[in-house]
Amino acid sequence: MQKTNYQFEKRRREMEKKAKKEEKRRQNLEAVRSPAAENAAAPTEPAPDAGA
Repeated sequence: MQKTNYQFEKRRREMEKKAKKEEKRRQNLEAVRSPAAENAAAPTEPAPDAGA
């Protein structure tokens, strides 16, 4: 029977956590950029003049 390689298991878990965290970060950046890009592309109404 083989001995368990605890260092390998720990490193694998840490790499999985890091990959999951990076994926969440990418999704959040995409979510933030997507509405901002849509708002920038949408035509805006001219602001009413305060002095008129």
